[in-house]
Amino acid sequence: MKEELGLSDGQLGSLSTAFLIGYFVSSPFFGYLGDRFNRKWLISAGVLVWSAATFGTGFALGFASLIAMRVLVGFGEASYATISPSLITDVFPSKKRNNALTIFYVAIPVGSALGFMFGGIMSESHSWRIAFMAAGAPGILLMLALLPFKEPKRGQSDVAVQKDGVVDEAVAEGKALPNWKDVFSLFKIKEYAMVCWGYTAYTFALGAYAHWGPTFLHRAHGVSNKDASLFFGGVLVVAGLVGTLLGGLLATKLYKKNPAGYSWVLAISTFLTVPASLIAFWSPNALVSEICLGLAMLFAFLPTGPVNTLILETVPATLRASAMALSLFVTHLFGDMWSPAIVGALSDFWGDLRPAISILPIAFFIGAVLWLRVALRQQKSGRLVA
Repeated sequence: MKEELGLSDGQLGSLSTAFLIGYFVSSPFFGYLGDRFNRKWLISAGVLVWSAATFGTGFALGFASLIAMRVLVGFGEASYATISPSLITDVFPSKKRNNALTIFYVAIPVGSALGFMFGGIMSESHSWRIAFMAAGAPGILLMLALLPFKEPKRGQSDVAVQKDGVVDEAVAEGKALPNWKDVFSLFKIKEYAMVCWGYTAYTFALGAYAHWGPTFLHRAHGVSNKDASLFFGGVLVVAGLVGTLLGGLLATKLYKKNPAGYSWVLAISTFLTVPASLIAFWSPNALVSEICLGLAMLFAFLPTGPVNTLILETVPATLRASAMALSLFVTHLFGDMWSPAIVGALSDFWGDLRPAISILPIAFFIGAVLWLRVALRQQKSGRLVA
């Protein structure tokens, strides 16, 4: 791609920024739509747009068309990522909801791993254009899979069932459709606000972690760039899969005994990430550093399922898509959109990556403290407060 289209490294790097802009800028818009209109059709449209844009990348003629396709991929994924969790929440009751959402989010590391594997194979055996076409084509067909399913009533898994076994549809649907004022007032809900700001600090750290991890191993311990990338990529896939599943199952088990079970998993696992990261960054031994990097990433992925469950359960049922959209917007705008650049700038200023990357445990600590406050509030109240 680089040679054929004459792209610089800076232009290649900006493709990720283009995706993020399309993703988080459009997410509030889709959240608002998701709380007012049929979610099944919105999700299907999102899958179609990002799949078609991925397929269309194979026909890119230059940098401008690549940027346009990446923005469209982000735009389509924003629809899916903001609306799908609220639909899942209405299908599954509270006791099963976190496990369902955990399985949903496990698809991220699994899909990423498969994409890298098969994309690399297709690019090597054919071309990068064929790789993008092969990645996008299945999604165009898979968008049809959701169409036969019935759209669930909003809040149907949360409301009490009448004596005759029929759900009160007026309660399930909510008294009125939400407006923009309702969306912007979500941060007045203290539990939701603390979960989101904790998630922002966590995302700030995790985004820079993934970006600078291989470079750190290369500079601090002399690991080759190839081996460092292979190690860190493997750790991300394994830790993402195992950590997401383990954290979700553990949170569900704790929640059955403690109403603050989800938030305790967030707080404790993120606190554990801090010492593991510090040892990884400052140990003079390469093996110790790699082991602790792996442990830190495992701890960091434990909150994946329960944090999204908390985002959805701390707000009214009629605002869940908007709540998910607003959290995505805030966490990316103030989190991983800037953190890799900040670490890089500090590395340039200090002339050393080690102290620069060491700000990330501080961000993890801030997130853990905010989530600990949520856990203590829920522990005290004995229930989730919306």
